[in-house]
Amino acid sequence: MSETEKLERRGLLLVLSSPSGAGKSTLSQRLLDADPRFELSVSVTTRLARPGEIEGKHYYFTDKSRFLEMVENRELLEHAQVFDHFYGTPSAPVEAAIDSGKDVLFDVDWQGAQQIGASDLAQAVVKIFILPPSIAEIERRLIDRATDEKKIISRRMAQAKAEISHWAEYDYVLINDDLDKCSSQIETIVAAERLRWTRQKWVFGKVNGLYREFEERIG
Repeated sequence: MSETEKLERRGLLLVLSSPSGAGKSTLSQRLLDADPRFELSVSVTTRLARPGEIEGKHYYFTDKSRFLEMVENRELLEHAQVFDHFYGTPSAPVEAAIDSGKDVLFDVDWQGAQQIGASDLAQAVVKIFILPPSIAEIERRLIDRATDEKKIISRRMAQAKAEISHWAEYDYVLINDDLDKCSSQIETIVAAERLRWTRQKWVFGKVNGLYREFEERIG
């Protein structure tokens, strides 16, 4: 996509949410790999980095004091406490991205989705909730992931029911029982949402031009 083409459309904010273990991180990465028009919103967090996570790519890692300062200064588009840690999204780079025609992907929970949907950028937001095929599958995926201790897995399982209860707050709900199918459904949603006239900067100019042609031809 050329710079001119990007400026013809305002970017969208795509929110993917799910209970832990339902696959939203994998689905997010697939979308990023397949579509260069997307960039991932990088959150700031107070938790420690996991093995393989890179500062500025996966998260910005900070302490609680600095995080609360960012909240106080209204530097975050959304923020939440998840278990013992805080997470949030810096607003300035998101606004700059969508104004330039880029699409921004958010991998956040329902609390973050609510705040983004209630923000000044609400018209750009598209929210998708990912359901697991079963609760047993969530547990299996969390165990196979092997990044959390058993007590953390138990807490995530207990939280899953509360998270799923927010499904109706989303624009779309998908079941991740087949990764390829679910990825394809997300791509279909994105293609349709990009065509909404409210995201097209050229629409008003084009319509006004057509009316001018009417006036020139028929008065």
